[in-house]
Amino acid sequence: ARRERYFEFPLLERYLTCKQHAHSLVFIYILRNLLLLLFLAATCLYLVFLHLNIFFQDEFSCSIKTGLLQAEPHIPPLIPCKLVFFSVFQLISLSVGGVYVLLIPVVIYNALQLCQWDKGLLSVYEMLPAFDLLSRKMLTCPINDLNIILLFLRANISELTSFGRLNAVSALREATANKEDIDTVVDFMTLLAGLETTKPKH
Repeated sequence: ARRERYFEFPLLERYLTCKQHAHSLVFIYILRNLLLLLFLAATCLYLVFLHLNIFFQDEFSCSIKTGLLQAEPHIPPLIPCKLVFFSVFQLISLSVGGVYVLLIPVVIYNALQLCQWDKGLLSVYEMLPAFDLLSRKMLTCPINDLNIILLFLRANISELTSFGRLNAVSALREATANKEDIDTVVDFMTLLAGLETTKPKH
């Protein structure tokens, strides 16, 4: 690990710094949430409008004098019509509307996650030099592409192999009686190299 210099991450530092000053992903993220909220609000308003018009009207008058029936004199202009399975339609409509109403605060909550840094995720990576350097710059506004990437990593934490390994090393550091024995970046990288999964030889 010392020979391969695991403690140097110049490309990672530059990439994180670049993403911290970029806002293209933020624009797409905010636009997606706004469109989703607009869709949910429009759907809820449509369901409200629909129920206000026909919720208590399962019977109504309709005209069937179209096409070949226009020339039939014995057919009245309007005949009474009744919706079949109207109660089922009402129940389904109310269920769909309830789901959409419950989704609105969920979308708002997810959008507000962009307004703060996920320090719980970053605390595990603070032993790495690049992320330690990043934590000292984290007084800036969190609305940037870097925070979008962190939110994506948090959502896919089960697929993030490095998180589990660093979490194990962090727990080992906290449980060690003499922390000076493993309190160097090089030793941490040595442990990480030891945790690397070996591939079977064919």
